[in-house]
Amino acid sequence: MSLVLYNTMTRRKEPFVPLEHDKIKIYVCGPTVYDHSHIGHARAVVVFDVLVRHLRSLGQEVLYVRNFTDLDDKIIQRAQEEGVAFLELADRHIRSFHEDMDALGALRPDAEPRATDHIDLMIADIEALMAAGVAYQAGGDVYYDVKKLPAYGRLSGRNIEEMRAGARIKAGERKLSPLDFALWKESKPGEPSWSSPWGDGRPGWHIECSAMSRKFLGDVFDIHGGGLDLVFPHHENEIAQSAALGRKFARYWIHNGFVRVNQEKMSKSLKNFFTVKEVLAKFHPEVLRLFLVSKHYRSPIDFSEENLEETRRSLDRAYRALKLAGEHGVKLGRNHTASMSDELMAGFREAMNDDLNTAKALGCIFEGVRKLNRIFEQKVNAADMDEGQALTSTVISMGSVLGVLGRDPEEYFGSRTSMGLAGTDLGPEKIEEMIRARAEARAGKDWAEADRIRDELKGRGVILEDVGQETRWRVEG
Repeated sequence: MSLVLYNTMTRRKEPFVPLEHDKIKIYVCGPTVYDHSHIGHARAVVVFDVLVRHLRSLGQEVLYVRNFTDLDDKIIQRAQEEGVAFLELADRHIRSFHEDMDALGALRPDAEPRATDHIDLMIADIEALMAAGVAYQAGGDVYYDVKKLPAYGRLSGRNIEEMRAGARIKAGERKLSPLDFALWKESKPGEPSWSSPWGDGRPGWHIECSAMSRKFLGDVFDIHGGGLDLVFPHHENEIAQSAALGRKFARYWIHNGFVRVNQEKMSKSLKNFFTVKEVLAKFHPEVLRLFLVSKHYRSPIDFSEENLEETRRSLDRAYRALKLAGEHGVKLGRNHTASMSDELMAGFREAMNDDLNTAKALGCIFEGVRKLNRIFEQKVNAADMDEGQALTSTVISMGSVLGVLGRDPEEYFGSRTSMGLAGTDLGPEKIEEMIRARAEARAGKDWAEADRIRDELKGRGVILEDVGQETRWRVEG
């Protein structure tokens, strides 16, 4: 492969060389399931979904694992507030997460382990860490002794002495140093707990992924991924745990950038927080997906309805080109043989192999869209049809790697229309009736009435387009 990826550990792009020639192993940190997924979750899911799709498009076998944290302080607190069992709350939000990510066209990972199913592995790892002399018990808690690992902070680029100088031990914590982190927590009354050599309690957050990644991928695997916010402390602490047990762990560390709103990081505290469900109530899922791949995955991406509207217009253009191709008899399917030899596909692959440069790759897709429009907006001969078929296959093949342009154009526009007309008294039959009335007004040269009907529809979000003797309509937004 000629794929290069930016490795957070080394802070540079590196040629990607899999550990095994016949299988690439990837572990990505999944959500803590105490609430509905937000667009920050969506970005991480889409980024690594695109990585997996790209690797598979190159003929690679991929074993993709993403976990669920279904045991956490936030989950326990929310469950207590709602008066439900913590696993009932977690189950509900795992279903919600799947619903959202399925809508965005994200492939399900090959395995989705849950923390509560692997407590025994975590206890075994904690015992091993204590035996290795890097962990200590304090009451019913167990902590990792960070000073025992001189390389601590390497992933995040932090200096351990500077971190220690600025850290404080919170009230109720029994650890010896502010940087030490919990491996096992003594359970409070009413909290879920498991039996352990240190008493009843539950594992800390960081030990989860160390244990589950090892079970599904082994002591060393190719890629560990997640959002930029996980670099410290979560991934730093995963590395510390694995290093102390002599495990090489992940070879490449990949992190996606933040979602921002008005140039600020999206967060509940700033009240600029958007769930996937809120966005999909207004926009087609592929619009959100296309928006999320419109910037390089390591760059921040600025969320706004204006940016989604711009993305929606771009996606509409692409689907209109495919619809036009279909109306000329082109089969709307992927033809990898045609695509592989196409100049556009070569450019697309080059962009994707350069650290998943989806922004540049999208340029290849929309160049293909422009070429399709040039072919089918004029009189088409047999040679044009052959070129149009190959080009259509290329555009759809490129789109499939990014997870877009996989729907039938009629279904896409039908779905868009339904969303756009929701909450109004307009329907397709009413719009067609008004178009017929406008045609009659035009035939009678009653231009004022014809303009009035057009303007009324436009004011209600329906745009008319006169193409020859035919009038087509679409919903704006």
